[in-house]
Amino acid sequence: MNQKLLKLENLLRFHTIYRQLHSLCQRRALRQWRHGFSSAYPVWTAQLCAWPWPTDVLTGAALSQYRLLVTKKEEGPWKSQLSSTKSKKVVEVWIGMTIEELARAMEKNTVPIILAVNKCDKAEADPEKVKKELLAYDVVCEDYGGDVQAVPVSALTGDNLMALAEATVALAEMLELKADPNGPVEGTVIESFTDKGRGLVTTAIIQRGTLRKGSVLVAGKCWAKVRLMFDENGKTIDEAYPSMPVGITGWRDLPSAGEEILEVESEPRAREVVDWRKYEQEQEKGQEDLKIIEEKRKEHKEAHQKAREKYGHLLWKKRSILRFLERKEQIPLKPKEKRERDSNVLSVIIKGDVDGSVEAILNIIDTYDASHECELELVHFGVGDVSANDVNLAETFDGVIYGFNVNAGNVIQQSAAKKGVKIKLHKIIYRLVEDLQEELSSRLPCAVEEHPVGEASILATFSVTEGKKKVPVAGCRVQKGQLEKQKKFKLTRNGHVIWKGSLTSLKHHKDDISIVKTGMDCGLSLDEDNMEFQVGDRIVCYEEKQIQAKTSWDPGF
Repeated sequence: MNQKLLKLENLLRFHTIYRQLHSLCQRRALRQWRHGFSSAYPVWTAQLCAWPWPTDVLTGAALSQYRLLVTKKEEGPWKSQLSSTKSKKVVEVWIGMTIEELARAMEKNTVPIILAVNKCDKAEADPEKVKKELLAYDVVCEDYGGDVQAVPVSALTGDNLMALAEATVALAEMLELKADPNGPVEGTVIESFTDKGRGLVTTAIIQRGTLRKGSVLVAGKCWAKVRLMFDENGKTIDEAYPSMPVGITGWRDLPSAGEEILEVESEPRAREVVDWRKYEQEQEKGQEDLKIIEEKRKEHKEAHQKAREKYGHLLWKKRSILRFLERKEQIPLKPKEKRERDSNVLSVIIKGDVDGSVEAILNIIDTYDASHECELELVHFGVGDVSANDVNLAETFDGVIYGFNVNAGNVIQQSAAKKGVKIKLHKIIYRLVEDLQEELSSRLPCAVEEHPVGEASILATFSVTEGKKKVPVAGCRVQKGQLEKQKKFKLTRNGHVIWKGSLTSLKHHKDDISIVKTGMDCGLSLDEDNMEFQVGDRIVCYEEKQIQAKTSWDPGF
């Protein structure tokens, strides 16, 4: 009995020591984290639950002893008393778990969240309004008596980003979020990019297991044997623990942001997994292609039946000539010829610094809904600087290269200029979108606007004889502006335009004149002899100006 009491006392004592040391480790890790990542590397996700570092010998020993005691099975009545003394519910979570599934596992209607109110650097920003509007969705912030932390931030200036990280760490500590450092590695790709010195690099968050050099990873349809790992400061590390952001090199291809990372036992197994995933994708694509082929086959059959009905009554020679002429019109053109024939098409090539940037731009392009004005075709996209292959593609398809946070060398720019290819580089994503909108607008036909020059009212109508025909003449008085004979005119009646054209004559008394100013009377005749004037009609003198049309596409910002 005394031995069991001693074990229970040790259990509670070690648990207290562990919690204190773990909290101390969290604060020290947070102070180290405050320095942030180097600007040379992409932004990393904040650590949700800091894992004790191997150098913390005392903390690690306390944790090991604590795990040993709490996992050792006890027999007899003390087991139930221990459970009642410290009862905890273990919730299993997994990658891709939805909020609804997490709430169901926690046996709660809601799950803990943190509210980050962005763009607070703007003068019109109103975080309090956002908090009040969220009340309608049962999201109650701490300022209104709830338990949701609200942090106003600015992604542009970096204001309060550390406060958001501290709020995240505090919530993770309160919820006692833990991950299993044992077993195969699981994680998520945060970003992927190409580094000139390191090659293909991904930044990832480890969610389970411990990542070490030489580990073989699979992400999507890509795999890697870890050659080098580095932390947020660019310092080389040998191991990466759960919740730890890490840069990984050794990839054969770049995986996309958001892909799940899984560890496998060997390189042959990794190739097998990747080959299987590619095979599955090809099978899915094959099924989709079969559906399209069936639809096209059905359309072709219907068109063939209509053609037979159309030419069935004609002789074979006449029928052959008509079909030959139709086929000649349907001969597919080469890409360059097609663009020359139809200039109302814009082909684009997108290059970005990292996979996430390219994905964001492609998502914006997916919102394009003005194909009736100008077709927008995505020829190619990728990660890295503009290359000679990009220039060749742009030349073939008469396209434009858009780059975000990438460079184009002097040789590439000279080659593009020689081939007449536009390369447009931007550092801000919405500037790139604005440039794309302007390029789309330049492909649209110019709109014609009418600018009034003068206006006159018809006071009397009569006709004059010219040769053997009578010409209707309107006696007018200029109400505003002036009438210029070389300009265009329109005749309106009861607010409706009934004629547009030019004048055949403009006279003041009996003199031919070219300009009639405000307040002067004049007589005029139109270039349409059959037009009948009525007293009260209005003659408007105007000039046409061509203006560049604007695309109706609104990307939403």
